[in-house]
Amino acid sequence: MKATKTLQNIDHATQEIYSIILENDSLMQVVLSNYGGLIQKIIVPDRDGNFVDVVLGFDDLQSYFSKEYLNSYPYFGAIIGRYANRIGGSKFSLNGKEIEVSKNDGENQLHGGKEGFDKKVWKIVDLISEPNPKLTLEYLSRDGEEGFPGNLKVNLTFELNNEQELALEIKATTDAETVVNMTHHSYFNLNGNNDFIGQTEVEIPARSYLEQDENFVLTGNKIEVENTTHDFNQARKISENWDAENGYDQAFVINKPDGEFGKVATAYSSKTGIEMNVFSNQPVVQFYTAKHLNVKNGKSGLDYKPFSAFCFEPQIHPNAVNIKNFPETSLKPGEEYLNKTTFKFTSR
Repeated sequence: MKATKTLQNIDHATQEIYSIILENDSLMQVVLSNYGGLIQKIIVPDRDGNFVDVVLGFDDLQSYFSKEYLNSYPYFGAIIGRYANRIGGSKFSLNGKEIEVSKNDGENQLHGGKEGFDKKVWKIVDLISEPNPKLTLEYLSRDGEEGFPGNLKVNLTFELNNEQELALEIKATTDAETVVNMTHHSYFNLNGNNDFIGQTEVEIPARSYLEQDENFVLTGNKIEVENTTHDFNQARKISENWDAENGYDQAFVINKPDGEFGKVATAYSSKTGIEMNVFSNQPVVQFYTAKHLNVKNGKSGLDYKPFSAFCFEPQIHPNAVNIKNFPETSLKPGEEYLNKTTFKFTSR
């Protein structure tokens, strides 16, 4: 078991940016950074024992700051906060007061605003190698940041074990009532390259998904998946009978009680034999097949194009702040927000 950190030569307002490596006894590696809570690499063995990096990104941290990348900015491997997905109209009501937050997606707010948690340098508060390699990061989001009320203290923990599981835990507390809905935004390709992901098999245990308007803002309506192309209750290839122009970018409501920790998604590559099971205590998972992906010179010089990756983003129902019949996302002083998600890797 190992846990190491290396200071990177990146100038970011005098704040120190590190590359952190967690490694288990099977030599599975997770490469992280305290910039944006990045997952830069997840390296796992395939069915033949070859090690494969199953997330998209860059070989070096400096590339995450390039103008070219930031212009297309797909949130590669980053923590998303304070609020994942879109807040319709960039406003909501809290205790009878209308709160306006920053706009960065037309009239809406996407993934926390113009400079969300994905662009912050987090404080390293703990790094240990035993009994499991584990990194804990901390960030204080000040009252008014991107328009959100309350000073929000957030702790983000990554832990790797010998069962090939990477566990993420996001905790938050506040000194004034606010809203919180966080997730992590890794782009997966279980072939370990930029192959088309249409042949990847996916299973999502959900009876319904959430309707969106033309701007991808949730309306509050649920749509049953039965007899539709959104039915992944039985494992099938992503591109089987799909909308080949748009792919998938929907929040699926998982078949489990709210708050219960359970399976939210499975993906399998017949090419490498790598299977990934995702477990979470969150009620929905956003399944995105990267229609808008357009990043040049990624790992090993590869260009990442639409449908060369997929995302599973466990969270509370997006835009819940504006929809009464959706779960509550407000957080009050004395309460704790908790998002627990585990990615388990096997091969067959």
